[in-house]
Amino acid sequence: MPGYSDPGFDTLALHAGAAPDPATGARAVPIHLTTSFVFESSDHAAALFNLERPGHVYSRISNPTNAVLEQRVAALEGGIGSIATASGQAALHLSVATLMGAGSHIVASTALYGGSQNLLHYTMRRFGIDTTFVKPGDIDGWRAAIRPTTKLLFGETVGNPGLDVLDIPTVSAIAHEAGVPLLVDSTLTSPYLMKPLELGADLVYHSATKFLSGHGTVIGGIVVDGGSFDWEGPRTQGRFAELTAPYDGFHNMVFSEESTVGAFLLRARREGLRDFGACLSPHSAWLILQGIETLPLRMERHMRNTAKVVEFLASHPFVSRVGHPMLESHTSYALAQKLLPKGAGSVFSFDMKGNREQGKAFIETLKVFSHLANVGDCRSLVIHPASTTHFRMSDEALVAGGITQGTIRLSIGLEDADDLIDDLKRALKAAEKTTAKAGA
Repeated sequence: MPGYSDPGFDTLALHAGAAPDPATGARAVPIHLTTSFVFESSDHAAALFNLERPGHVYSRISNPTNAVLEQRVAALEGGIGSIATASGQAALHLSVATLMGAGSHIVASTALYGGSQNLLHYTMRRFGIDTTFVKPGDIDGWRAAIRPTTKLLFGETVGNPGLDVLDIPTVSAIAHEAGVPLLVDSTLTSPYLMKPLELGADLVYHSATKFLSGHGTVIGGIVVDGGSFDWEGPRTQGRFAELTAPYDGFHNMVFSEESTVGAFLLRARREGLRDFGACLSPHSAWLILQGIETLPLRMERHMRNTAKVVEFLASHPFVSRVGHPMLESHTSYALAQKLLPKGAGSVFSFDMKGNREQGKAFIETLKVFSHLANVGDCRSLVIHPASTTHFRMSDEALVAGGITQGTIRLSIGLEDADDLIDDLKRALKAAEKTTAKAGA
């Protein structure tokens, strides 16, 4: 039973990492808008730079406001620590760049956010980091894709936008058997619906822009380390010299010796934030904290509204498919029941009958749903993935990701569910009329 020494999720969402400000007594987390911090003495400065004492030097590396956010998300995920970044993309890049360099290899799910797919398929290949993509449910495919140079397995809790559920316990077992960690993007589920670290993942990250913030006001990311992966274990076969060998760029530090459980975080902060500079503004960190305070309440409403909308769409004659794991027809239904008992998220796709013109008519008729490139907002959102978020992907890659030209992605918000259904009903009717005119 949760209590003072073991707080429940709702309590952690409000309190983790924070205490009344010792200088003023302020209960709310202060926004520390400063680039740098005064040293007490020359010895104090040297100790901070050498990691001999805790503290802050420069806000690109760490900041007191950002530290509260990092501690709070780590607590919600059950990790040993985390690093806040400028965006979810920055969190993914930081994770990859910390663990590997030219000649390294990643095995990743095909069911990824388009930006993640683009980063791995195109951008990282320019730097000598190759990726093999595997369907999330192809368990034999995950195992077969691993090479001697593989240093990371990567997938999303639920794929965007088809909501293919990643079998984290099974995929993590495959990763660990091969001596590599599993990184999971948990943006669409948030720690409220799933804690990947408890299921076997080693690293988890979020685009904090989405559900953690929840209000469409700020860009941010965060990566959490579970602290359980043995970077020097017998199965790693020396793969992770980045963490286990002296690093010339930081006084020949061996990160796994300096921190036996937080080696990844240590290098990611001391090299990645230092050299790539993708740090989060303290003001943005504060805004994300405001969102996290209401995360349990919002997620509950998101799930309730989603269930009603999915039920409506699944029964509509002009809808050919609804891609949500709450439906028994979805390939991930059984897995979602097991891994996501609170719900599989409020971002999902459906296919309408008809062609591209019907899709255009549908989107342009909507009034309550906003047509824009985001998810996880308190407001309901809609987009056509093939022409927007996933437009760089080939037709073959789209199909592999469960996307067609007729796929519509919805992000269900906190409005009255009846208003959302009425909006969808009118838009579907407009699309049907467009079909009728086209056939006349």
